[in-house]
Amino acid sequence: MEHLGILCLVLLATALAGHFSRRIGMPAVIGQLLVGIILGPAVLGWVVENDFVHTFSEIGVILLMFMAGLESDLGLLKKYFKPSMSVAVCGIVVPVAFVYVLGRLFDFNNEQAIFLGVTFAATSVSISVEVLKELRRLDSKEGTTILGAAVIDDILAVIILSVLVSIFSDVAKSGGGHVQSNLALGIALQVLYFVGIYVVFKWVTPTLMRIGEKMSVSASVILMSLVICLGMAYLAELVGLSGVVGSFFAGVAVAQTSYKREVEESVEPIGYAVFIPMFFVSIGLHMTFDGFLSDLVFIIPLTILALLTKWIGCGAGAKALGMDWHSADIIGAGMVSRGEMALIIAQVGYSAKLLTSQYYSGVIIVIILTTIIAPFMLKQAIMRQKKAAKR
Repeated sequence: MEHLGILCLVLLATALAGHFSRRIGMPAVIGQLLVGIILGPAVLGWVVENDFVHTFSEIGVILLMFMAGLESDLGLLKKYFKPSMSVAVCGIVVPVAFVYVLGRLFDFNNEQAIFLGVTFAATSVSISVEVLKELRRLDSKEGTTILGAAVIDDILAVIILSVLVSIFSDVAKSGGGHVQSNLALGIALQVLYFVGIYVVFKWVTPTLMRIGEKMSVSASVILMSLVICLGMAYLAELVGLSGVVGSFFAGVAVAQTSYKREVEESVEPIGYAVFIPMFFVSIGLHMTFDGFLSDLVFIIPLTILALLTKWIGCGAGAKALGMDWHSADIIGAGMVSRGEMALIIAQVGYSAKLLTSQYYSGVIIVIILTTIIAPFMLKQAIMRQKKAAKR
């Protein structure tokens, strides 16, 4: 029964926070993130990250990215593949290089400094998706490039993380060749997964959706679309990728069928009524102020670098492939949020002794700060483009 009370409190608080955020001109997601900070260990301590909250938040981000896939134009994704690749690569190289230098200045050893850089190379596009949806820019060239780049970024970050943990962690050093063979197997499985996506697009999804239409069960088409979504997310996790990669491609696959509108109209209320608010709150729950003041000398420069390297790096990648300055500005801002992906990488690194307990809480605070600031940056970038268009 305690879980029901938590769910009731979170849903009411996020609804009110989202409403008032929009009334004062802020993205609704900012209010929801702040709810997590206020209700969580940082302030009131009424809600903590337990199995119930974690499970609901995981389903929330999967549904959010599934809907992003539903709203994505496959033609635009193909058209902007090269800019997306450029944005993703620049958005990894620039943060890794600059954050590595900062790490060395704070006496991180070589392995720890590289890992710190990789932590802030990750992008969590789910926050940006919410802002783009709110401002009706998800299917624009900038929104499409951000989505494509985020998927590529996710894949590259997972591969780099796997290599780092295999090479540098204490477990890897004792495991030797066995770990290296596991790494090779993992990469092979991930390649096989992306080959399988083509099969899902071409045959599996259309067939399952037609079967769903013929079933004598209430909402069978919606049920079948969720089976595809959750199934692809599960398989992605199974091969070492993030589940959001699988759910995004599941959404794109369903969007190629004639059932797109029906699924979109039915899944969105399910996601936003229960699961997605819990996801945004769960990010805020990671925030604590333990050692905040003593770590400020580390937190401030790391936050500045985390924001600027992703914004400028990804923006430069977009500009290099022909985007104008305003589009590059939007794309760079849209890739700033670190969110759950960086939190996961930080946790993995901490477990593998690639991130020390001395700086772990500071890193978590910076991840949360970038996640809160990113929607403001994205909205302002879109406003700048609109003002320039009116001139």
